Amino acid sequence: MEHSFTLISTLAAGFGIALVFGFIAEKFKIPALVGYLLAGVIVSPATPGFVADINIASQLSEIGVMLLMFGVGLHFSLSDLMRVKYIAVPGAVAQMGLATGLGLLVAHYWGWTYGQSLVFGLCLSCASTVVLLKALETKGILESHDGQIAVGWLVVEDIMTVLILVLLPPLAPMLGAEAVQSVESATPLWEIIAWTVGRVALFIFLMLVVGKRVLPWLLWQVAKTGSRELFTLCVLAVAIGIAYGASEVFSVSFALGAFFSGMVMRESKYAHRAAMESLPLRDAFSVIFFVGVGMMFDPMILVDKPLHLLAVLAIIILGKSLVAFGLVMLFRYPLHTALTVAASLAQIGEFSFILAGLGVSLGLLPQEGMSLVLAGAIISIAFNPVAFALVEPLKNLMKKRWKYARVLDAKSDPLSVMPDEEESKYLRGHMVLVGYNKVCEHIAKDLSERKVPFVIVEKDRNIVEDLRENGFKAVCGDAIDPAILIQAHVQDAAMVILNFRDDILRRKVIETAKILNHKIEAVIMTSDDEIAVRAMTDHLGKVFDSNAVMAGSIVKYCMHRLGKAEEEKKFEEESEAEVAK
Repeated sequence: MEHSFTLISTLAAGFGIALVFGFIAEKFKIPALVGYLLAGVIVSPATPGFVADINIASQLSEIGVMLLMFGVGLHFSLSDLMRVKYIAVPGAVAQMGLATGLGLLVAHYWGWTYGQSLVFGLCLSCASTVVLLKALETKGILESHDGQIAVGWLVVEDIMTVLILVLLPPLAPMLGAEAVQSVESATPLWEIIAWTVGRVALFIFLMLVVGKRVLPWLLWQVAKTGSRELFTLCVLAVAIGIAYGASEVFSVSFALGAFFSGMVMRESKYAHRAAMESLPLRDAFSVIFFVGVGMMFDPMILVDKPLHLLAVLAIIILGKSLVAFGLVMLFRYPLHTALTVAASLAQIGEFSFILAGLGVSLGLLPQEGMSLVLAGAIISIAFNPVAFALVEPLKNLMKKRWKYARVLDAKSDPLSVMPDEEESKYLRGHMVLVGYNKVCEHIAKDLSERKVPFVIVEKDRNIVEDLRENGFKAVCGDAIDPAILIQAHVQDAAMVILNFRDDILRRKVIETAKILNHKIEAVIMTSDDEIAVRAMTDHLGKVFDSNAVMAGSIVKYCMHRLGKAEEEKKFEEESEAEVAK
C-alpha cells in the first residue's frame, strides 16, 4: 500500500540535503546558508530529480521567520528601538525611497509601465530581517550598538512594507493594474489608509500596554510548575499564536507580530530561558527558510536575462549599500557603523517575495519581474556574509587611502574618546560602570554624592551625550573592545560594575578588563538566578540583584572594598542629620 507523506518527505529532503551542502560549504570556508540555498535549488521544480512540496516548504519557512523574529524581540526592547529611532526611522524611509527610485528608473528603461516599475522598485528596497539576524549572530554583533541600529532600521522597513502590502490593492487601479476588477472598491483611499494605520497602531498599543503585563505573568505562572515541556510549549504558543492572530485580526505580518510578542516577553525574568529553549527550533526552521528560498529560484533567468539580473544585483548590493552608507555618515555616526549598516542592507528576502507575488496577482508586475526578484534575493543572500566580511578591510582601506575618511572617522565619534581635559587624578582608583539604565542612574547619583570618581561605558551615543552634558565622565562604545575600556582607564580602575543582560558578553568584558588590569574587581548585576549562581561558582565577581533597591547596597559594598568605610559612615551621619532637619 502506498502512502503519501508530503510534509515528512519535504522535511527529510530539506534537512538531509541542507546538512550535506551546509557541511561542504563550511569545509570550503563558505557560510553554511549558501549550502542551504543550494539545497533548495536541488529539490526545486527547476532541477531534475526529487521535487519537494514548495507550498509546504513555504509554510515551514513562515514558522522559521516567526521564531527568528520572536528571538530578536527577546533581545530587543522598546527602549533599544527608541534609542536608535533618530537614525533608524529617517534612514529607513530615505533608503527605501531612494532604492525604489533606482528600481523604478531601471525597469522603466526596460519598457515597463510606471506602475510595474514602482512595484519592482519597492521589491528591491526592503531587506530581509531573517538574513540580517543570521549575519549579526554569526559575527557576534547582534547585541552591539551597530547591530541595534541595523535591526531597528529593518524593523522600520518591515512596518513600512506591511503598510505597502495593505495599501497596494486599493491603489492598483491608479497604477494601471491589469486585474482592475479584483481590486475595485467604493471605499475612499483616505479611509483605507486611516483604517490600515489604525489597525497596526492598535496592535502595537495592545502589545505594549496589555501584552507587556500579561505575557511575563503567563511565563512566570508556567515556570512555577517546574515543567520544562510546558515552559517550551508556552514559548512556542505565544510566538506562533500571537503572530498568527496579529495577521488574522490586524493584518500585521507574521514576522512583525512575532517580533512584538518577543519584545514584550523580554520584560519577564525568564526571557533568557525562553530564548535558550526556543533556540534549537529557531535554528532548524531558519534552515528550512533558506531551503524554501532556494526552491523558488529558476536558474534559466541567468541565461535569459543576464544583463537585467546584473542591473538588479547592482541596485541591491551596490545602490542600497551606498545610499545607506551615505545616510549613516550624514548622521555623523562612525565609519564602522556606516559600513555595517550598508552590509546589512545589501540583500532582499521574504517581504520582497510577498510583495512581488502580490504584484503579479494584481497584474502590476510581469512574471519576469518575479523571477528577477527571486534571483536577486538568492544571489544577494549568498553574497551577504561576504559583505560583512569586507567591513573591516574596507574600513582600513578607506582610512589608509582616503584622507577624508580618516578625518571623518576621527570626527564622527568623539564620544568614544575620553576628553583630554579630564584630570588624571579622577581616573585612578575609580569605578567603571558598563551599561547605563535606571539602576546605574541611582548608582551614579550615589557615587557622585560621595565624591567617588567613576566612568560610564555605554553603547548608546544619545545617552553618552546627555551624560557628558550633565558633567559625567562617559565613553561611547562596546566594552568588549579593549580600546574602549582603555579610554575608560580600566587599567587604573579599582572596580568594574556590569549591568546588562547577556551573560556571554558579560564574561567577555570581565575577561578583557582583567587582561588590562589583573587587580580589578568585578561587580555583576543580574536578575537571573541561574546566571547569578554560575557567576559565583566561577568566581567572576560579587553578584547583586539588578533592581533600583539594590543600588544603595552596591555603593556601600564598593565603598567598603575601596577602604572608605569611615567616609561612608560620615556620609550616612550627615544624611541622617539632613533628613532630621
